[in-house]
Amino acid sequence: MAALQKLLQGRKLVLLCVLMAAQWEAGAGQIRYSVREEIDRGSFVGNIAKDLGWEPLALAERGVRIVSRGRTQLFALNPRSGSLVTADRIDREELCAQSARCLVNFNILLEDKLTVYSVEVEITDINDNAPRFGVEEPELKISETTTPGFRIPLKSAHDADVGENTLQKYELNSNDHFSLDVRIGADGNKYPELVLEHALDREEEAVHHLVLVASDGGNPVRSGTCRIRVKVLDANDNPPVFIQPEYRVSVLENVPIGTRILTVTATDTDEGYNAQVAYFQEQTPGETSEVFELKSTSGDITIIKSLDYENAKFHEIDIEAQDGPGLITRAKVIVTILDVNDNAPEFYMTSASSSIPEDSPPGTIIALFNVHDRDSGQNAFITCSLPEKLPFKLERSVDNYYRLVTTSTLDREQFSFYNITLSAKDGGNPPLSTDAHLLLQVADINDNPPIFSQMSYSAYIPENNPRGTSIFSVLAHDPDSNDNAHITYSLAEDTFQGVPLSSYISINSDTGVLYALQSFDYEQFQDLQLWVIAVDSGNPPLSSNVSLSLFLMDQNDNMPEILYPALPTDGSTGVELAPRSAEPGYLVTKVVAVDKDVGQNAWLSYCLLKASEPGLFLVGLHTGEVRIARTLLDRDALKQSLVVAVQDHGQPPLSATVTLTIAVADSIPEVLADLSSIRTPTNSNDSDLTLYLVVAVAVVSCVFLAFVIILLTLRLRHWHVSRMLQASRDRLGGIPASHFVGVDGVSTFLQTYSHEVSLTADSGKSHIIFPQPNYADTLISQENCEKKDFFSAPQSLLDDKREENPQQAPPNTDWRFSQAQRPGTSGSQNGDETGTWPNNQFDTEMLQAMILASASEAADGSSTLGGGAGTMGLSARYGPQFTLQHVPDYRQNVYIPGSNATLTNAAGKRDGKAPAGGNGNKKKSGKKEKK
Repeated sequence: MAALQKLLQGRKLVLLCVLMAAQWEAGAGQIRYSVREEIDRGSFVGNIAKDLGWEPLALAERGVRIVSRGRTQLFALNPRSGSLVTADRIDREELCAQSARCLVNFNILLEDKLTVYSVEVEITDINDNAPRFGVEEPELKISETTTPGFRIPLKSAHDADVGENTLQKYELNSNDHFSLDVRIGADGNKYPELVLEHALDREEEAVHHLVLVASDGGNPVRSGTCRIRVKVLDANDNPPVFIQPEYRVSVLENVPIGTRILTVTATDTDEGYNAQVAYFQEQTPGETSEVFELKSTSGDITIIKSLDYENAKFHEIDIEAQDGPGLITRAKVIVTILDVNDNAPEFYMTSASSSIPEDSPPGTIIALFNVHDRDSGQNAFITCSLPEKLPFKLERSVDNYYRLVTTSTLDREQFSFYNITLSAKDGGNPPLSTDAHLLLQVADINDNPPIFSQMSYSAYIPENNPRGTSIFSVLAHDPDSNDNAHITYSLAEDTFQGVPLSSYISINSDTGVLYALQSFDYEQFQDLQLWVIAVDSGNPPLSSNVSLSLFLMDQNDNMPEILYPALPTDGSTGVELAPRSAEPGYLVTKVVAVDKDVGQNAWLSYCLLKASEPGLFLVGLHTGEVRIARTLLDRDALKQSLVVAVQDHGQPPLSATVTLTIAVADSIPEVLADLSSIRTPTNSNDSDLTLYLVVAVAVVSCVFLAFVIILLTLRLRHWHVSRMLQASRDRLGGIPASHFVGVDGVSTFLQTYSHEVSLTADSGKSHIIFPQPNYADTLISQENCEKKDFFSAPQSLLDDKREENPQQAPPNTDWRFSQAQRPGTSGSQNGDETGTWPNNQFDTEMLQAMILASASEAADGSSTLGGGAGTMGLSARYGPQFTLQHVPDYRQNVYIPGSNATLTNAAGKRDGKAPAGGNGNKKKSGKKEKK
């Protein structure tokens, strides 16, 4: 192994010797070229083939190549042309740095002969590099206390080029404090220095900016720039200074806590620690130090407690600024508090009334109050108002005082109280308002009478009501209150039919319910008018009244009353005459009946219940007319008995019956022959009733006569005393006629209470009749009342009448009935226009007496049945000579079905007296009965 290494070393040594020999050999023939740096690749450097005397092709054949010594191959041979060209970019500064000459050496080897040729290429410099400073922006620090002339060495610039292309000079920009001095060193390099020409002031200029320019001598000239920053070091020669000696700030009072209202700033022209400023707040007695806080580092003033304009309108704060070494400056901050509308108006009620009478006149003061707002300016401008449509207004006084007064008369009945809302609004934005409530009661006075719910009342009451029944109720309302509204009901005092209304109706004074004190009868009266009075309990009391109309409703409580034929009073039976020659449809008689009820209850219908000869007679359903149904035959009996029923239409219906006796004959003797058999049985009860009535009339007459005698005695005594007093005092002989009552006056007075009694021959077994009007023209003495028999009274009265009226009165034609005026419901039926018939008990008796008298005269040969005046013959039974002068007027009781109208005798009511011919017939009847 060691032998092998020795062998290798030997070989290297041999090769080195060969190469050195070749280099020496070629040294005598060294080739030199020159080329500029930075030329392009492939640029021509020199013709190697030519310089060596070879052909280019021969070079390629001999194996020519460049041998370098460990460097990058910068050159290459072009085998075709034999030229030396650049193989890459050549940078002189990279190859030779700052050397004055830059030579590149390499060898060219001929491989065939191992011949080496030395080639030297000089790289020439071009000005491709500018001077450059090692630090482009150096910073220099110098104290502001440095004296002028002080030198500061600067960093020199470096230029990679050489010769004229390298650095040549330095230049400094112009300034007031520094200058440039270039010093050349022993190595020939130039070293710049900065010289302080004037004293520095950091507070005036803390940093100085200088520009140093280094230039070379190339063409074109290249230069490099260095920006020098000279920092003046501070000295604590200045205290802090506030921007303002006095700060003023305005703050709204409603800013929240923690709000920064101001930042104070103090500046120190020094720097560093000398310029570190801290802020402090001087502690002064008062609330200001508790409201604001000063940040020591930033100088911010913040609020730490709520502001209130009403408590303090401004605050003063004393602050200090201190730098690091301890220099101090003072300033003042004045904080003005601005008012915001944060206080609503406040009411202070000085005087107020809780109640007021409703009759208080307009302008009455109800309340006096004051309104105050703690804010200021427009925020404290207050406007008071009331709701609309209230009878009140506000009157402003001094110092925001207001009066609440009425504008009109109050009415408790419309509004019993007022909840008055007083509104006060300030002038802020937004405005604040406050409401105050005042409850005002309106005291009642009795200014309203009771008021009924209706203007008038009507009530319908069925007749025959039970006594004590509630029939109606009225209700009045009084809009007042308490006692003024307590109502008491009563009835107005009045009379009805001569009797006080209080005997008919009563009213509950508290409830207004009316009660019937009697059972009412529709036939007595149909309606009742009364006034109900309502009185309150005020002082003075007020009242009102209302009319109440009570209407009775008819009930079917009256059965039909048969007016004709009337029941006889002497036990005899009324006889109707029907001639045998009468044709069918002949009107024999008519049943006349009335019903005291009205409406449907008074509608009457007639029917034949029983007949001795069925089918001979028929009765009109609505007229009551008895007519012959068929021709009379000889076998028909002279005496026909009919039972006629009269029924109304009420619910339930009521009825009455009457028995008719009809004499079928062509002549009077036939009738008289059978009259003895036509009698009615007497009734003992009727005779007893007649006796009682006669006794009652006698007693009443005696009492009346005694009263008249006493009255005359008193009047005569009074007249005698007054006569004597007048004679003694005035000696006057005349007596005033007004103090004397004559016998004629008494006689006239007594005529109203006299009665005429008419009795038949069988009066002891029949009724007493008191016809109207009266015929008593003389005063009957007490002796006559005591001595004369009541049963002989009619005869004596008749005799007196004959003496006073010797001439019979002519018939009164005003009472003759036409077919339309006949009683009952038959006024509209067809019949004999001139025929009439008796329609009461008196006329029936008279007819019987006339028949008896006519029979007696016929027997004596002096019959007056021919129908002379005043005799009323049978031939004129239904003729115009028959005048019903003694027939009472029943037309007011006759009701037409379907109508409420009644027939009236206007002439009879107007005259108020009986027909002129009434007495004559009654006298004649009496005479016939005596015979």
